[in-house]
Amino acid sequence: MHPDDEPVLKRGKWGTNRYYYNPRNPIGMALIVISVLFTATMLILLANRAGPWAPDPAPAPTTTYDTSWPFAPGTTAPSPSGSPSAT
Repeated sequence: MHPDDEPVLKRGKWGTNRYYYNPRNPIGMALIVISVLFTATMLILLANRAGPWAPDPAPAPTTTYDTSWPFAPGTTAPSPSGSPSAT
């Protein structure tokens, strides 16, 4: 390895086992830019409810209620015996 080469990932400081992108490496810088752009795009889509977070379209009505029921609104159905009241 050339002494001027920088690794893409560097180990974090303070004794942690985490790694981070190295901005001194061109590939590391590209990964940083791509990560920021991707995150910003997803947050904008989420805020606008677009893309995968878009609501489902309203279904088209399948029947009209004027012709699907035999009685007009506000009227009552005839009694089952045929006469209004037979007591």
